[in-house]
Amino acid sequence: MNVSAHVDTFTRDHLPPPDEWPELRFDLAELRYPERLNCAAELLGRGDTDRPVFHTPDGSSWTYGVLRARVDRIAHVLTRELGVVPGNRVLLRGPTTPWLAACWLAVLKAGAVAVTVLAQQRPHELATMCEMARVRHALCDVRAVDDLAKAGIPGLRILAYGGEAPDDLLRRPAPDTPFPAVGTAADDVALIAFTSGTTGRPKGCMHFHRDVLAVADTFSAHVLRPRPDDVFTGSPPLGFTFGLGGLVIFPLRAGASALLLEQAGPRQLLPAIAGHRVSVLFTAPTAYRAMLEAMDGHDLSSLRRCVSAGENLPAATWRAWHERTGLRIINGIGATELLHIFVSAADERIRPGTTGVPVPGWQARVQDAYGEPVPDGEPGLLAVRGPVGCRYLADPRQREYVRGGWNVTGDTYVRESDGYFRYVARADDMIISAGYNIAGPEVEDALLRHPDVVETAVVGRPDEVRGQVAVAYTVLRDGAPRDPEPLRAFLKAELAPYKCPREFVFLDALPRTATGKLQRFRLRTAGDRP
Repeated sequence: MNVSAHVDTFTRDHLPPPDEWPELRFDLAELRYPERLNCAAELLGRGDTDRPVFHTPDGSSWTYGVLRARVDRIAHVLTRELGVVPGNRVLLRGPTTPWLAACWLAVLKAGAVAVTVLAQQRPHELATMCEMARVRHALCDVRAVDDLAKAGIPGLRILAYGGEAPDDLLRRPAPDTPFPAVGTAADDVALIAFTSGTTGRPKGCMHFHRDVLAVADTFSAHVLRPRPDDVFTGSPPLGFTFGLGGLVIFPLRAGASALLLEQAGPRQLLPAIAGHRVSVLFTAPTAYRAMLEAMDGHDLSSLRRCVSAGENLPAATWRAWHERTGLRIINGIGATELLHIFVSAADERIRPGTTGVPVPGWQARVQDAYGEPVPDGEPGLLAVRGPVGCRYLADPRQREYVRGGWNVTGDTYVRESDGYFRYVARADDMIISAGYNIAGPEVEDALLRHPDVVETAVVGRPDEVRGQVAVAYTVLRDGAPRDPEPLRAFLKAELAPYKCPREFVFLDALPRTATGKLQRFRLRTAGDRP
């Protein structure tokens, strides 16, 4: 590893042991980065000063020159007033706006480590992540401060932005001078992205400065192939690496621009595409299906690229979208552990019903539980390797995800004889609903905190619209009313709303083996009763 620029060495000290890392490959010439690299400085340096970089729904825009000045101003406040030093973790929380993106860039330019979370996440979830990452500084949209304050995180200093208070981040005095980017090592940690594990406890995925550029220089450069005149938009928030790549990293690396939407459901996306002449769209299959139903009267002629990830893209959805728009959706699979998409295909290489082929710079194979490749046409576990790899923050699950130098994603795939990879199913208990990952055990833990709940099991049930929906099979205490609404209200105060089960089924007992082990398979295949 290179000599670190981090004064606070927490992230490097908590990387997995080197023998637990996946094999990293830098086969493409553009992936051979210099030893000293600050990815924020690289991203900010691509666009001409007067070119637009971020657009907002009200019609206003930021130029690259304005963004650079505002990033530098925030970085000055971080280092001079908050005392942030290279390596400190800084929590970022808020809806998708140019200011959130500017804060992310400023944190990285100052050599600190960005921990971007969802505005939806609740105090219990925020407290867990801050404890794991030892976060002591936070930049938070003023509209999202309350739950962060309620988390009661010891020693956390919260600086709000976007408000009227004199001590607001955007009102504080700061030098009107460029901020010199910290000379971070290419393998200094730039960000920690949290993903839910099947045990319910989140996993912190640590990514380096070079990783941020590598996902742009592989998937974006070779598959998406953006142009400087492109306008990106999409539904995933910046707290998801799918959104961070599609709305910030990829457009900036190409010198292009992005429309950042606080509300980005299908009903908002359709008029936004027409009104802002969006050319590159990132969203999940669920949204493409919903937009098909509401497309009449909306001008989508500006679109030239549509990217789908987050859940499997059914061939029927691909074909229906192609018939209505003439556009070929670029399907892909990515992972928070690997930052972005690593298997995909575009244009004439697209084969509906498959995910695609390994993105240039990546390798993929299908293997059995012992790590041996399986023959083409047989299902097995998807394993990948490339310039980015899984490095969990002090987590024993590193040894489960990385096996024999490969990242094993937890997805069951088949490799066809022509080299295309076809998705079969998830290999674990993760529920993927409308592009969101929901860990059933995490929801179970929250439900069990309700005084009326005796035991519960949360599993995924197939759903035509969302791919899967979460169903909570629940046993209540004697005399408790079998009413799901109090449980929904309780969960929405404990977890992000998307994690709340769509259905509750009340049982007298959960199905178990003679030894007491829960039979989840019976619940997954059940109707209203196992």
